[in-house]
Amino acid sequence: MTLNEMGAAAKKAAGFLAKLGQDHKNSALKAAAGALLDHADMLLAANEQDVLNAYQKGMKESLIDRLRLNDARIRKMAEGLMQLVSLSDPVGEIVSSTVRPNGLEICKKRVPLGVIGIIYESRPNVTADAFGLCFKAGNAVILKGGSDAIHSNKAIVDVLRRALTDYAISAGLDAGLLADSLLLIEDTSRDTARAFMRLNGYVDVLIPRGGAGLIRTVVENSTIPVIETGTGNCHVYVDASADVDMAVRIIENAKTQRTGVCNACESLVIHKDILKEALPAICRNLKSHGVEIRADEAARAVVDGLVPAVEEDFGTEYLDLIISVKTVGSIDEAIEHINTYNTKHSETIVTKDYANARRFLNEIDAAAVYVNASTRFTDGFEFGFGAEIGISTQKLHARGPMGLKELTTTKYIIYGDGQIRP
Repeated sequence: MTLNEMGAAAKKAAGFLAKLGQDHKNSALKAAAGALLDHADMLLAANEQDVLNAYQKGMKESLIDRLRLNDARIRKMAEGLMQLVSLSDPVGEIVSSTVRPNGLEICKKRVPLGVIGIIYESRPNVTADAFGLCFKAGNAVILKGGSDAIHSNKAIVDVLRRALTDYAISAGLDAGLLADSLLLIEDTSRDTARAFMRLNGYVDVLIPRGGAGLIRTVVENSTIPVIETGTGNCHVYVDASADVDMAVRIIENAKTQRTGVCNACESLVIHKDILKEALPAICRNLKSHGVEIRADEAARAVVDGLVPAVEEDFGTEYLDLIISVKTVGSIDEAIEHINTYNTKHSETIVTKDYANARRFLNEIDAAAVYVNASTRFTDGFEFGFGAEIGISTQKLHARGPMGLKELTTTKYIIYGDGQIRP
């Protein structure tokens, strides 16, 4: 299909999905989840092509990790679809209802967005996650993945579309319309991506999911309304009263569990009063994982062998085994530093001080703010949303992990009894 043909097909499918009941949507999602597991070998073979190409291109290991599928990740993709089955369908929910003095009953009702476009990089699990969330919320989706994951994305979409077709036939539904709820743009060129960004006659909202460069390009070039899913320069602040063992564990998890993801810790902020007690233990642990530590002068005076940090380090999303360290003298200084350099994604404080915890929660400007927990939990699956379209770091319409309700909008429905406006 041409892009316009694809847009027209998605728009028809969206109209069909908006009327499709919860039982049919859930049954189709179950079929899709089963198909992913049944065709795991095919998906892994396709993914191996992408991984091999990535190594040949010299892609760094943390980004190859984002690209790679394995049995556990395919199972998690299927689990994400099954988790959606267990969630309530947001479509049709009456958000509010009031009766005016003139007798008009004014209700706000939740409805699908329509056609959602998603442009994303490297992570093939996004293909299944995006389909499931959009489908359950009654939306058709057009996907535009990157060239790095093209073989994986094509295989996943093929499996999912075949599952939808088979289910539609068994249920007596229009197989073409149900399958067209998921469409993939296979041309990975930049020209096609830019043309997609101008498909506002068919696409209701565009969501970029990837690095800062991709997001900036979409925001600057799209004629479709955009929901930004931002980059993640996430901080862990170790307060003066922190439990050192807890801080070590949280930082280890947030920095090293997966380095190439947006909710990984990139920056450590530490209070000067706990610097000598906590920093050596933190650094020993990080170095055992091969992490390069770029620190300010105060931190380097406590631990030998740290790399001098420059200002750019404090604002960088490394997506690698690198972390910056900033020493502060107060909770005020910590909050100011984080709000200056963060990307409004996820921030955490490690503390025993209730007042400082409350201040951190109230004053940090981010989509997700934690006390005594890893930033790695900012994830739709972990929040119980059945994966997510992305982590929105903007403030209009949606913020944080975007689940089912964030993929709907509302409309007013008004019941009258012959009223006319005087």
